[in-house]
Amino acid sequence: MCAVKNSANMDISVVIPLYNEAESLPSLYQWLVRVMNENGYTYEILFVDDGSTDSSWEVIENLHSQSPDSVHGIRFRRNYGKSAALYSGFQKALGDVVITMDADLQDSPDEIPELFRMITEDGFDLVSGWKKKRYDNRLTKNLPSKLFNATARRVTGIPLHDMNCGLKAYRNEVVKNIEVFSEMHRYIPYLAKNAGFTRIGEKVVQHRKREFGVSKFGVSRFVNGYLDLMTLWFLNRFGKQPMHFFGMVGSLMFIIGFVAVVVVAAMKLHALANGVKAMLLGTNPYFHIAILMMILGCMLFLAGFLGELIIRNSQSRNDYLISKTL
Repeated sequence: MCAVKNSANMDISVVIPLYNEAESLPSLYQWLVRVMNENGYTYEILFVDDGSTDSSWEVIENLHSQSPDSVHGIRFRRNYGKSAALYSGFQKALGDVVITMDADLQDSPDEIPELFRMITEDGFDLVSGWKKKRYDNRLTKNLPSKLFNATARRVTGIPLHDMNCGLKAYRNEVVKNIEVFSEMHRYIPYLAKNAGFTRIGEKVVQHRKREFGVSKFGVSRFVNGYLDLMTLWFLNRFGKQPMHFFGMVGSLMFIIGFVAVVVVAAMKLHALANGVKAMLLGTNPYFHIAILMMILGCMLFLAGFLGELIIRNSQSRNDYLISKTL
């Protein structure tokens, strides 16, 4: 075995989040070991069991007993989701290059040498796989996935064709400086970009048909993915300056409402001055809409102000990623 549990000379950490994949784990392990040994890598394999209800953990324990230096496992008490599994794996990873892949054998370990080369030789911070030819259901997965990725490219400015591909390679520094939370694993390239790691590449990878088990993802992931994308965009744009959004929108609404009140009141006075019967202000719908805009404007402005107070009292307000010092 080439695997050595030593951060000083560890080439690759393979992080594998999984949920009920007991049948595929032995084959995946053997495949990974073959690829690593053929290329002479020092490595570790981190299985993160996301609260499986089958015998996945027993399989991981057995693999660890066979190769205690190269196989390690993390087990959650319940199912927390892929983001939590990746985050925990990233915290433990020691390799210079961190590879993530799914446990269902749909990602090929044979892609690892080229991914490793692109990080170590081509200088990429992150390389994302692109499953150009897929074997999923075209109606329920392929078409929604294309729409999802087109939207993600537009919002993030990252020209990736498959943002959510599980097969990715990272420089170790990247995974140590991003926080994957909620369901943000779909947007790890965007998280990396926001953290200052802008050298993001893409590689066409093989997509294989699932051999065991069933898919753990439903159509709802596309709805959740869109909402998560909007959350990330907003946090990146206004997370440190909430007043720039809430204050601007609130002020604009208040000004429009105030002008509308003045216009409605002026029209009422003009009608009275000319002896024309006019609608009472209390029954004029435009007057109520204008007052409502003023109230909402004040509330949004106050929300921005409170957001600024929270940010200024946050312990992470001055957390910055430093690349180099002299």
